[in-house]
Amino acid sequence: MENQTTYYEIHRQLRISIEQTLPNLIKLKTEENRIEFNKLLLEIVPDIRRYLIRRIKTAIKKNHFPKNKYAPNDFIDQLFIETYDHIENFSNEDEFLVWLYKKINELLDDAITEETFDDLFYENIDDYSKKEWDQMEENFTAESDGDLIMKEELDDISYYKGTYKVNDVFIENTESELIKKIDKTLHQEQVDKHIQTVLHNLSSSIRNVFELYTKQHLTIAEIATIRNITVSEAKQFLDDARNSLKVSLLNRYSID
Repeated sequence: MENQTTYYEIHRQLRISIEQTLPNLIKLKTEENRIEFNKLLLEIVPDIRRYLIRRIKTAIKKNHFPKNKYAPNDFIDQLFIETYDHIENFSNEDEFLVWLYKKINELLDDAITEETFDDLFYENIDDYSKKEWDQMEENFTAESDGDLIMKEELDDISYYKGTYKVNDVFIENTESELIKKIDKTLHQEQVDKHIQTVLHNLSSSIRNVFELYTKQHLTIAEIATIRNITVSEAKQFLDDARNSLKVSLLNRYSID
């Protein structure tokens, strides 16, 4: 819980930092002072970088990126160029923050061959047996144990390693009793591994919306802008992710 609280604080501070920094970035652009511009921008990108690293790790595990070909700086460097070119277009910190996520997503998506949505997995999620779920999780864990790029960065203490929790799946004010049952039945590690396994098998669009909402704490409207979709589509993707996670948890562990 301490790590989760710390992350919320980091994200809150990011918005405050952007609010304070944006006018100075615009001023440095008008002065054509690119060196100081990049130094200042460097102070507000660590949270974006953590998000970027998580997406790169996922792309490797999904075989969209070969190991050791891409590093965060490949995308961060381009983000700096794009930011310098467009900084005068932003009038407030919220608009700028959403654009940063939107741009890093675009840069990643341009480098990734988008996965084909696995209709078979999604349509048959009700029918997987406990044995099949255990095997799927075992395969997912085995893939995670391989050598990944940027190991020194991934091990850095600043990299947020927060786990997924039951509250990421269930809406607390309407499903509090169910949350209590799952908390009594499962260890936190079981919940986290199961959620990661299911997300790994969902489409990149659904997975990304879920991550932006639960890990980056962005609003549905902001996510819709980042993903170039409507608000209703973003909400549907989040609902689809939560429904898949909910059904799979209840079926796998026989929780009534």
